[in-house]
Amino acid sequence: MTRFHYYFLQYVFFTAFTFIFITITPFSRAEAQAAAIKPSGAAIEKSLQGGRHFKINYPKMGSVHVWVPKGYVRKTAGIVVYLHGYHTTVDKAFVDHKLAEQFQKSRQNALFIVPACPSGKDESVVWNSLSQLKKSVQAANIRLPDGETVVIAHSGGFRTVRGWTDNRLLKQIILLDAMYGGFNEFKEFIATGARAKNRRMILVTSDTDTQTRQFTKEFSFAVTRTGIPADYTGFSSREKKSRLLYVKSQYDHYGIVTSMAVIPVLLRLTPLRILP
Repeated sequence: MTRFHYYFLQYVFFTAFTFIFITITPFSRAEAQAAAIKPSGAAIEKSLQGGRHFKINYPKMGSVHVWVPKGYVRKTAGIVVYLHGYHTTVDKAFVDHKLAEQFQKSRQNALFIVPACPSGKDESVVWNSLSQLKKSVQAANIRLPDGETVVIAHSGGFRTVRGWTDNRLLKQIILLDAMYGGFNEFKEFIATGARAKNRRMILVTSDTDTQTRQFTKEFSFAVTRTGIPADYTGFSSREKKSRLLYVKSQYDHYGIVTSMAVIPVLLRLTPLRILP
């Protein structure tokens, strides 16, 4: 072997090793960070709104509520994650916003997860990884479906979902008066990312109408409507199919999540299936 061949082979080996290290290491670190968190104890189960409700407590992460509707079929089900906003807690939001009742009203074949989120701008995001949240729910002996994931975020809940936009199973984001930031992450999710063409966003506005209008101006495929219809049939065919739907709400910032007239209707605009 000549000296040229020797150094050439060393170069090839070093280049290949560097590529593998750069490509695999970040993924491995992300997986390590997504390790499940074990709950403090067994999940507390009770009947609620005709389905099953579980409350799980995690050290340092607070409570996670899980609701499973009557008639749920895991084989064909998806997952809905609801992220509350500021000036409340996960326990208060679950009760005060009547989330189980709203989930039931949507008639979606899904497992619903409601984790703790920051209650104010000075608090840190609780769940930085959607994968970690799911694995932690499974660690409480709750089996998750393999279907697509939809995330609903109200107000300050945008801070949590903005860090989840690269999750491959996340197919749709619904922002409820929550476009306070995360513009680059949401742009990648819906327009420039590798999976963008297979994803959808619904942006409902009241206080965030100016920010949302500026965001949607960038995208020729955005569809705008005024008002939440009384039911799913009130949406036009174009609105139902749109990848980016911008809705100017007739409800105020808190009415969007407490009126019982928004969340159930919007959940019909997801890839989830209707309960049998």
